Amino acid sequence: MTLLPILVFWALLAWGMAGPRSVLIYLFFATMPFGAFAVLPTGLTGGLTFTPTPLVALALVVRTFVRPGGAGALLGMALRPERLLLLASFGVVAVIVTLFMPRLFAGAIEVVPVRGDLDQTVPLRPNQQNISQLAYLLIALASVFAFARLLRSPRLRQHAYRALCLGGAVAVLTGLLDLAAGSLPLNGLLAPFRTASYALAVDVEVLGGKRVVGLMPEASAYGGLCLAFLCAIHFYRRAMWEGPVRDIVAPLLVLALIGCIWLARSSGAYVGFAVFVMLAVLDWCLRLGARGRGGRRGVAGELGFVVVLVIGLCLVVIVTPHALDPLYELVDRMVFQKGSSESFEQRGMWRRVAFEGLLSSQGLGLGLGSARTSSSLVAILSGTGLLGGALYYTFFLQCLLRTGRDRMGEAPFVFSAFRFAAMPGFLVGLMVGSADFGGMLAFGFGLVSALADDVRSATRRRPARRAHLWGPENALAVP
Repeated sequence: MTLLPILVFWALLAWGMAGPRSVLIYLFFATMPFGAFAVLPTGLTGGLTFTPTPLVALALVVRTFVRPGGAGALLGMALRPERLLLLASFGVVAVIVTLFMPRLFAGAIEVVPVRGDLDQTVPLRPNQQNISQLAYLLIALASVFAFARLLRSPRLRQHAYRALCLGGAVAVLTGLLDLAAGSLPLNGLLAPFRTASYALAVDVEVLGGKRVVGLMPEASAYGGLCLAFLCAIHFYRRAMWEGPVRDIVAPLLVLALIGCIWLARSSGAYVGFAVFVMLAVLDWCLRLGARGRGGRRGVAGELGFVVVLVIGLCLVVIVTPHALDPLYELVDRMVFQKGSSESFEQRGMWRRVAFEGLLSSQGLGLGLGSARTSSSLVAILSGTGLLGGALYYTFFLQCLLRTGRDRMGEAPFVFSAFRFAAMPGFLVGLMVGSADFGGMLAFGFGLVSALADDVRSATRRRPARRAHLWGPENALAVP
């Protein structure tokens, strides 16, 4: 039974390599919810777990660049400051620091190991996690380059937006199956997808209720995944062509993903959701003040739905004053009392030790996988040094500041959507993240880079085509 899902995955991957390029894009997002699924038996890999999404990303990279002209396109993106030079430089620094610093500072700096006793420090040593975490980061970096090249095609961009919806639907389905497994005999169905070699926390309860994990290693990972899909689907939805996916499927998935975030009972996901709500309100205010129908398209319906939802909640409270008490109690336990929990203190110790290790290395870094950190900022700084951190966050800022000349075209919508979609996960990552920025952010980096190239090319060729709606007829005008 365990072998069957592995064979199905490799068959789908072979189809993606031989079939249309869009197949790999759909697989990329559809496999994200399978974070506890080892697609290679761990007995054959020395205990390392290879999950589906990085392998799909690697296949996407190979298919994009292992072809005539691919190497030249890759170098062209990596060597130009307005494209991906900063990200490529970050990758070079990460490789140098990870390969050499654990050996240079071996035994001289204390760290909390990524695997082992998480409450004690040990002397820094080269370890297997250096290579595995570096490999995952390099795959994420390479996938940014692949998306930056592929998503210059308007039709492939539309496939990517729909693939986001597919991934969100899979995340919801796997979460519901995990929830139902508490009362139905479904563990035999889920067990073949929980084959990772690392510890899995799939049966944890909070305040008498199960923390839903889907097919991810733990509830916080599942909550973070649902938050990422929620932000991406909500904010990128306006860039979709008109149709049932944009107008019906995407809004329903947004509601379902909100429910899954609630069921995950993750403090990080709750904080991220609060940030999402604030950004969504800000987005509505900006769209209401935008010129032309294109900027305000759809905002009335979204605001109307929110108003109806708020009125409904108010009526529930009026009729049943204590109906929301369980909600208040859970939020208070998972968010406001988090600072007094043992896990909060432990994670704080990890960050402190890793940062002290960075200072002890004179800012050169300790190498990826050398120290447990529980914070994307500390992980990147301690793993790649001050230089690596400066390069990565400067690139992130460059992507956030992308703008489009044509206010009615697709690019401004996407640049704005990236800014809003990336921030909740970025802020949560400061608390519970790692150096690997993951597939969703890699997609966002690649998308804005592709559209920035498209904007520059269109500006050189001819004035941008004016249209507040875009569809298949517009796609033919852009290569």
